[in-house]
Amino acid sequence: MSPSEKVKYISNWIKSYVNQMPNKAESLVIGISGGIDSSVSSTLSAMTGLKTIVLSMPIKQKENQHDLSLKHQKWLVEKFKNVEAHTISLDKLFESFSSTLNKFDNEHGFANSRARLRMATLYQVAAANNGIVVGTGNKVEDFGVGFYTKYGDGGVDVSPIADLMKSQVRELAAHLGVHGSIVHAAPTDGLWDDNRTDEDQLGATYDELEWAMKQQENGKNVANFTDREKTVFNIYEKHHTMNKHKMVPIPVCVIPQHLK
Repeated sequence: MSPSEKVKYISNWIKSYVNQMPNKAESLVIGISGGIDSSVSSTLSAMTGLKTIVLSMPIKQKENQHDLSLKHQKWLVEKFKNVEAHTISLDKLFESFSSTLNKFDNEHGFANSRARLRMATLYQVAAANNGIVVGTGNKVEDFGVGFYTKYGDGGVDVSPIADLMKSQVRELAAHLGVHGSIVHAAPTDGLWDDNRTDEDQLGATYDELEWAMKQQENGKNVANFTDREKTVFNIYEKHHTMNKHKMVPIPVCVIPQHLK
């Protein structure tokens, strides 16, 4: 399938989902970070013709990251008449949250809380506009290494690019005309006060993780590889196993019939 065919298919899929809703949504709400995934997802949403609300929600964001978000906002608003853009600073909200819970200090927990505060913001805006929240995760993140925050950026109503590898997202970004500075920016989740990238946190590039995911799907195991390939495969399997709980339904304690 060509990039143009994928773009048309995904955009129509989003519109079809909305049209089939019992209580049809009137808007699509999506958070943009200045990264390639949210840029592609928001553009595909805008292409539906439905009212599309894009939110930039900085929380102690690095200036270079926020600038990319604003650049994409501007591009969308100029290109699509159905796009409404807002920048909502969550700095004070996060500071209050952190201060209130200072007895339970945990760096990783507070990092994930940034994503959860953004999720809560998206759903409030969606509620005010009879909308649904559009996800931005790709296949490697969502079903490979589980590199997202549970009930944070993983808390969405629809996931239009979750069956696309990162390389395919890049391909669509180029086809859609997403700004080159976004396409070539180092991927980062923007949850930390420093400039750590996704690669810093994962220990491998998305191209490497994509390769490992395909190898696992083809039934390969670590014994099939040596050197860097072996290292990458181990990294992939570690994250996949550790984050599996995010990718499967929440466990439910099923009560035996004789105890009911």
